[in-house]
Amino acid sequence: MDLLALVDFNLVARHGGVGRAARATGRPKATLSRRVVELEMSLGLRLFERGARVLKLTEEGKALYERTSVLLSEIDETAGAIAQGGASPRGRLRISAPLLFSQAAMGKLAAGFALKYPEIRLEVTTEDRPVDMVEEGYDLVIRVNPAPDANLIGRVFLRDRLVAVAARGLLRSAGAVPAVIRGTRRERDVWRLVTPAGKAAVDVEPVLSLASLFMVRDAVRLGVGAAQLPLSLVSHDLAAGTLVNWGEVDGPEIALWALYPSRRLLSARVSAFLAYLKEAFPEGTPDELAAYIAG
Repeated sequence: MDLLALVDFNLVARHGGVGRAARATGRPKATLSRRVVELEMSLGLRLFERGARVLKLTEEGKALYERTSVLLSEIDETAGAIAQGGASPRGRLRISAPLLFSQAAMGKLAAGFALKYPEIRLEVTTEDRPVDMVEEGYDLVIRVNPAPDANLIGRVFLRDRLVAVAARGLLRSAGAVPAVIRGTRRERDVWRLVTPAGKAAVDVEPVLSLASLFMVRDAVRLGVGAAQLPLSLVSHDLAAGTLVNWGEVDGPEIALWALYPSRRLLSARVSAFLAYLKEAFPEGTPDELAAYIAG
């Protein structure tokens, strides 16, 4: 297989078209197109579906791109490291992180990482949806309790848990307790809690729906209602006595995972960021996250 043709195929696949790849790299459009055709002929496969305005990877093209883009990136990084004599990681690192973690800690993490690794161009986007790492060009994603994915590996770097909290003046009554929730659900509900005295059930009626858990916390502080919030977000309020812990929500823990494509050799940039996460949260506890947010 012609390695140069494979490189040009990856350029076209990454940029979504011959014209875009040519503009982004300064390579002649005719050369890129010819190399892709030569690669298709040598493999006996159609790698792109060619429409009037759209160039789309076939299933075979997508499989080839997913496997070879990683290998070519590793070759490029290895050559760069040898040329630099083992210098610090460099290049672009794209990360997708969920909204709450981004609001709470990602700005501080990104700034510290950028100062430590000035030759890495860090790009962070905030999305709660499951992104396609290969299709959308991410090197690493941070997700909360992600579904198993055979194409990704990773590690838990933080653990948290949900607790039901309320302002000190809000009492648990025999009727439904006013609640502040994230989202649009308005029906009455029952919270299943675990307390030092055992399991308990609390009837709640949403009186306020907000888009952000930070907004929910602020409303709870003012006594609008009770809420289920991550312990890391309210631990300082609980220690100060401004909020009261009604119990831990009976359910799975919150686990934050750092995920990346399964590969034999891990990018130096991804390795550096994973090490930085471990440095920031050595134990991975809710208290560590709370202290990091407050610091």
